[in-house]
Amino acid sequence: MLVYRLVREEGFFQRIKQSIGWLPEDLKHKISDRNAIWIHAASVGEIVAASPIVREMRQEHPDEIIIVSVVTATGFRMAHQIIDGADGILYFPLDLPYFTNRILSIINPKVIVLVETEIWPNFLRIAESKEIPVMMMNGRISNRSASRYRLITFFTRHVLSSIRIFCMQSRIDAQYIISIGADPNKVIVTGNTKYDQTYGKVTEEEKCRLLKELGFAAGTYPIMIAGSTHKGENVPVYKAFAKVKGKFPQARLIIAPRYTYQADLIINEGTTLGITMVKRSDMAVGKTVTEPYDGVILDTIGELGRVYSIGDLIFVGGSLARIGGHNILEPAAHGKPIVVGPNMFNFVEIFELLSSRGACVMVRNEDEFIQTCLDILLDPERAAHMRASCLEIVHENQGATKRNLDELKRLLDTLQLWR
Repeated sequence: MLVYRLVREEGFFQRIKQSIGWLPEDLKHKISDRNAIWIHAASVGEIVAASPIVREMRQEHPDEIIIVSVVTATGFRMAHQIIDGADGILYFPLDLPYFTNRILSIINPKVIVLVETEIWPNFLRIAESKEIPVMMMNGRISNRSASRYRLITFFTRHVLSSIRIFCMQSRIDAQYIISIGADPNKVIVTGNTKYDQTYGKVTEEEKCRLLKELGFAAGTYPIMIAGSTHKGENVPVYKAFAKVKGKFPQARLIIAPRYTYQADLIINEGTTLGITMVKRSDMAVGKTVTEPYDGVILDTIGELGRVYSIGDLIFVGGSLARIGGHNILEPAAHGKPIVVGPNMFNFVEIFELLSSRGACVMVRNEDEFIQTCLDILLDPERAAHMRASCLEIVHENQGATKRNLDELKRLLDTLQLWR
């Protein structure tokens, strides 16, 4: 399997090299021993949260050296797409003493910022031994993760003691991190930086371009989007779309699977239900689609946040399946009616806020999901209320990035490390 990935997976060899502490010479020259601010964002979700942090940090402190590390290949690609202000983007080292010590000695950062909840015991221990301060920004911890960590609180309490301050997204996240061993005096609630992400700013010209690229006629209505879907969720989406199309013959569908390699399987599932889908990746390389189709499988990285802007109804996946849900702020930032399944335990506080204002509807099962999608699209007043509520909530909750950066400034001022 390793040999196969080295040969076939783009960038895998580079990923392995960086994970064991071997940086490309040009990158090493730019960031080594420059007292950089090191921001670690493991994968796509954390990269989205880190993007406004890097953007505002770069605007306020143009002379600082800023690097971003990731764990996954999709996160690496996403970081290059949406983070403009970093001096370097690299893979996070394997959490083994030799590799961690090697990369920390090369970079010698002035501070390390962990985005969301990235707990790497050896990395934190060695950073502490080198007197490198560490803080957590946009901290989040699910109930499931907290339950697991509580089984080893004796260990997590020691690991978390090396972190200077925990800037958590919500009151619930703050309670969870304290319950697994964080010092309550170090924990504050600063909000969610994803409210500050710019994916809500898509011009009418951009929307027209997206519609054209996807082969949808201008004025096509409605467009149903299913984002970050998992196995078992696409068939209910197809069934709901079939009902919608029965009422709105011009309706179109976009499915963005959580794992893009499942695109062909999802297309086949649609075919069995009489729904024809094509892949966005084929369109991107100029492949001509001559036959009529009902929708597009968004099997590309980094587009979903903006594609949501052309939708009229959004289903956010990982919620009919027992995954815990995915980021509902992306469609909310565009002011879209949102439907989710009963499993939103990874985003409890955000869901409760949107739900309490009627911006997001939770369904219990497939039948309820199908009927709810149809009801919203057949009720323009309800849809308009959901759109307005989304935009109001996002606007009211912006500013988390500044609050997080204010805490970073306090930390660096205390240590007299801020330039």
